[in-house]
Amino acid sequence: MTPITPRSDTVEILERLISFDTTSRHSNLACIHFIRDYLEALGIKTRLTFDDAGKKANVFGLLGQDDRPGIILSGHTDVVPVDGQDWATDPFRMTEKDGKLYGRGTSDMKAFIAATMAAAPAMIAARRKTPVCFAFSYDEEVGCLGAPRLIRDMCAHLTHRPKACIVGEPTDMRIVDAHKGKTAMRCRIAGHESHSALTHLGVNAIEAASEIIVRLGAIGKRLRDEGPRHPGFEPPYTTIHTGLIQGGTALNIVPRRCEFDFEIRTLPGIEVAPLLREIGDYVAREIEPPMRAVAPEAGVVLETVSSFPGLETDPDAEIIQIAKAI
Repeated sequence: MTPITPRSDTVEILERLISFDTTSRHSNLACIHFIRDYLEALGIKTRLTFDDAGKKANVFGLLGQDDRPGIILSGHTDVVPVDGQDWATDPFRMTEKDGKLYGRGTSDMKAFIAATMAAAPAMIAARRKTPVCFAFSYDEEVGCLGAPRLIRDMCAHLTHRPKACIVGEPTDMRIVDAHKGKTAMRCRIAGHESHSALTHLGVNAIEAASEIIVRLGAIGKRLRDEGPRHPGFEPPYTTIHTGLIQGGTALNIVPRRCEFDFEIRTLPGIEVAPLLREIGDYVAREIEPPMRAVAPEAGVVLETVSSFPGLETDPDAEIIQIAKAI
């Protein structure tokens, strides 16, 4: 396939976007203000929605009149860290080499934002009747934290619900019309500390965590073996994965605390609530009673960190056919 050469204005905008260090632990306001000012200079009305600290924001821009359902062009402004990575170039200074552009976010996903911004003047000149919405969020990489506020703001201010949304995540230019849902969970275990010579007087929070993790693995294997399945995904079933764990203070102390994070990625149409109930029931039935028999204050808390449902668009939908034609 012949490589597509990006337009010079797209590259110029991308270079500016890359220069903003929008790693999720940092503010993205400088980047957001650049995008806002660019759109406003074209006459596109914008609004910002902020996080609780006011250090991060989403930007929403409306091109055209809010008199009919429009199309959303959506992306996220944050990027993942570069710590400990063997970069040959400055990750926050775009570099061209051998026909490729290097920099944190060139793929995921500031290039899409740059392309939409560069295309805005042509959209204006075309005077299309269908409104176009620019929707760029914060903190996608750490759980899609900004998008819900952006969506609530759109629902509060738009007269007509948009008819389609194109998300510019990197897909090797293939059309992706479905994705799994994701629920990130945090499990906090409160045990009871004692000396390791007197384990019968303590409640080992790490051991309780390990029992729950083993149970999560068993549920994951059941989902793998029994389904349901969807041929469009790899793997084609709902998955459960434990990714982080920490706890304990010293080898000769029965750990009082342990905390671990796990996630569930559900197939489209599969509700996560029954799985969470199953996990919660197991904890209440099998894990907590023996803990509290030793120390009444011991227990387990399951906390939802973030959650979004799966998506599956009808392959015959108009937006899919338009994308295929392009």
